[in-house]
Amino acid sequence: MASSAAAAAVPAMDIASLLTVIITTSPTPSAPCTDLLSAVLASFRAHCPALLTCPVTVVFDTYDRVVPRARLKKGCVTAEEAESYVAYKDNVRQLVRDVWAPADSRDDSGTISSGLAEYGSPFIADNAVAFTTTRSGDGRIAFIEPAARLGFGLAVRTAVRAATTPYVWIQQHDWTLVSDIPLAAMLEVMATCEGEEEGETEPGGLAGQSDTTEQSENPSSSSDSGSVASSGVDPEEAVPVRYICLPSVRMLRYATSPHVVNFPVLRSLTVSLKSEFPVSASVSALPTTRRDRLPLTPLFFWHDKTHLASTAHYLQRVFSTRLAIGRGDFIEDHIGQRARTQMKNDPAVWRNWACWLYYPDDGNELCLRHLQGRTWRGEKQEQEMRDMYRERNRSAASAAAEAAKAAAAAAVRKASPLSPSSHPPYLMDWSADIFADEEPSR
Repeated sequence: MASSAAAAAVPAMDIASLLTVIITTSPTPSAPCTDLLSAVLASFRAHCPALLTCPVTVVFDTYDRVVPRARLKKGCVTAEEAESYVAYKDNVRQLVRDVWAPADSRDDSGTISSGLAEYGSPFIADNAVAFTTTRSGDGRIAFIEPAARLGFGLAVRTAVRAATTPYVWIQQHDWTLVSDIPLAAMLEVMATCEGEEEGETEPGGLAGQSDTTEQSENPSSSSDSGSVASSGVDPEEAVPVRYICLPSVRMLRYATSPHVVNFPVLRSLTVSLKSEFPVSASVSALPTTRRDRLPLTPLFFWHDKTHLASTAHYLQRVFSTRLAIGRGDFIEDHIGQRARTQMKNDPAVWRNWACWLYYPDDGNELCLRHLQGRTWRGEKQEQEMRDMYRERNRSAASAAAEAAKAAAAAAVRKASPLSPSSHPPYLMDWSADIFADEEPSR
């Protein structure tokens, strides 16, 4: 586990100028408590402290309707949840300011601006949601608050449009890191591959500080000519890396999962492209990098879960028009499915998406844990629920043990020669006749 001291070792100014952290949050049963988001930020500190040096934008998505029974994915909340969300937003603002701008270095000045998040047909006047952006004086902290529900897709688009860095880290409020993340290595590989595509000899950003000659190696070294030809990938072209997703439990061993091996085109692309990209010595020496290569495997989907992406790629590929994402939509439900269908039908299309999965330990290392924000009720209530389940299970186990003990005792009594039920019927009748002739003792 990387300690918080690792933050000093990371080239903070370089990463901070390259990356904006975007956090999306919305009504949850745990509000107004911030335990959910606090767990996310604690995982940053433990496994990728460089994220806490970057500019941060928090999008407070809201709800559509107040109803008797909540359906959070549909934007429906109870009256109690609606009231709690007001306090929750204040608590999150305070939490983020405390983490990104401690009181002794806080700039209390700031700016407030407004904008419109358009969607759908331009011929319908109501197809836009107004929002306000509150930004700190130094520009490092921004809070976006829409007047109506955006949904995850439009929330991300609004924040990505406001980013001034070439890369963005997309973070939902209920996914925590559970392994060290080589952020500097990821940014360097993305910048290097982007530079190679543009024909640059010395890419900008972290990659421009490379002190190794391995940067020019072909990252697809594990492929063979036959698989390259069948995959539709030109080995002479630079391989783009514009999106890197972190693996959750369902994505372990992705390269050999049915999501890939059951489709010849995707299987061939994986054989051609799966690789360990070289990383410069200065970056590989960082505590969270751990090694001199970055393991990646091609990903045939655009997931919403925690990922790193090129800002320009997001705007050009995912949010190319106002028709791309509707209000209330999730990116993976629409764009993700569309991308997968295209890649299955035409291997050359993968290059347009340039999606990768971080693949440590050949796909066996978990990086993300889902806290299930729609049902999570805060650490205190979650612990109370765990204690209740534990006590219920203990009581059930005790009752089962008592029942088994009673059944065993009954079986022993039934099998004992002293038990009346163990005598043959004729002996029982004979002894009954003898004792029937006796007079009771006086």
